[in-house]
Amino acid sequence: MNSVSPSAVQYAGGAMQDELVESRRQRPLERQGSFGPRPARTPDPSREATGEPDEMDKLKAKLMTAWNNVKYGWTVKSKTSFNKISPVTVLGHSYLLNNEDEVERFRLAFVSRIWLTYRREFPQLEGSTWTTDCGWGCMLRSGQMLLAQGLLIHLMPRDWAWPDVQELTEVDFEVFRPRSPSLTGYQAPKCTQRKRPESVRDRQAEPIHHKLLTWFGDLPPAPFGLHQLVEIGKSSGKKAGDWYGPSIVAHILRKAVAKTSVLHNLAVYVAQDCTVYKEDVVHLCDLSLGQTPSDPCSQAWKSIIILVPVRLGGEALNPSYIECVKNILKLDCCIGIIGGKPKHSLYFVGFQDEQLLYLDPHYCQPVVDVSQVDFSPESFHCSSPKKMPFTRMDPSCTIGFYAKNKKDFESLCSAVSVVSFHTLLSLSIRAQRPTGIKEGRQRSTKRGPLRIHPNYCKTRSDPTGAGGALNKSPSWNHLYTYSLTHSIIHSANPCGPAESL
Repeated sequence: MNSVSPSAVQYAGGAMQDELVESRRQRPLERQGSFGPRPARTPDPSREATGEPDEMDKLKAKLMTAWNNVKYGWTVKSKTSFNKISPVTVLGHSYLLNNEDEVERFRLAFVSRIWLTYRREFPQLEGSTWTTDCGWGCMLRSGQMLLAQGLLIHLMPRDWAWPDVQELTEVDFEVFRPRSPSLTGYQAPKCTQRKRPESVRDRQAEPIHHKLLTWFGDLPPAPFGLHQLVEIGKSSGKKAGDWYGPSIVAHILRKAVAKTSVLHNLAVYVAQDCTVYKEDVVHLCDLSLGQTPSDPCSQAWKSIIILVPVRLGGEALNPSYIECVKNILKLDCCIGIIGGKPKHSLYFVGFQDEQLLYLDPHYCQPVVDVSQVDFSPESFHCSSPKKMPFTRMDPSCTIGFYAKNKKDFESLCSAVSVVSFHTLLSLSIRAQRPTGIKEGRQRSTKRGPLRIHPNYCKTRSDPTGAGGALNKSPSWNHLYTYSLTHSIIHSANPCGPAESL
């Protein structure tokens, strides 16, 4: 559904084809006139030196902005149906919607998540004519929501709920009991909104909630706003109007947190080739490494957000990974998954049965001036949970985890190892980075021939279950074989290589 912006990268079979797009960008633009092809426009050296868009780029941006504002500026209101006899999982919490109290708990949990969508009429992005991200910024918005969830857990009281959730008066979902022969004629009671007693603790945390929202505002100074993220993306060859992949966004978020001065006790780590190296995390988080033993703060430990870019299949999601995604979303340490369906980024926060629960950034809202003290946070929260089948999920995604302290990090490692052991996910947690592998570098950005994971049987590409040969190189096999019989294989692991910055 995502519209194609003038400089958007293309998907081919669900995978980004940056090289193809770059080659097209390098060709001179030829336009067909009434008497044959017109000569390509000669680049203006002065404009190229300053990075300013030319008149044609400005016109294209204006036309695309107008179209996307119309396309994403309205939505059809529809209620999502939930099964009342199957649990709904939302970021490690489970809700069985068989009574009004549970329905209200679920509603509070969902509406309290921060919802970041397309915005229009914000200050012009530097070096472009864009004043909206409609049609191209959905993955950046999904990344913002993932980071915002991590910050909510980091800064707010445990199980915090937005105290003004009652302002969103509509309950945009319904609960039903599936039909069965023994329940013919049964009609589930309508979902009604119950007034929840306001928590003093949640109300006292409201100033932090407002402050957090200002960090994601669409103003140039906002540390995690669109302006900053686009600016950081320039170092990776991205610019306003481009489409950003989930791995690229993971690295942009890491750099944004490292750059800001508003957070001093939080770090972001991006896994390499589905591998988390504990040694790297310790260097990021253990503040005692640079202190003397007598220092009273020698046990200080930074909180950490761990982002793991993965690829769960080839051209489409391999059904073998569905159970894996469910188990990950059940973990308390999980802060969600950014991905979506092809050309349509979404932020996944849970599931029920065989459907994913998500927040959708594809709704264009007017910009909110978060510099005003009394700005309303209502447009940053969504009252309409949406679902989609697992089978429509794009295989390229980034999984997020959060650990507040060292004990939580060890628990995270144990929980992820259990998920990896019982599913086909080749996510390894290793003590040290092997010699010769540098931090921040991917082994390969090109796909090799498919080699099957040791436990990977009866896949879409190998329906007989015969499997395939592992990479026979002793160095790579030793390097990426995990003790729980899981391997990360050079340019051929099921997760696939992620974009490298």
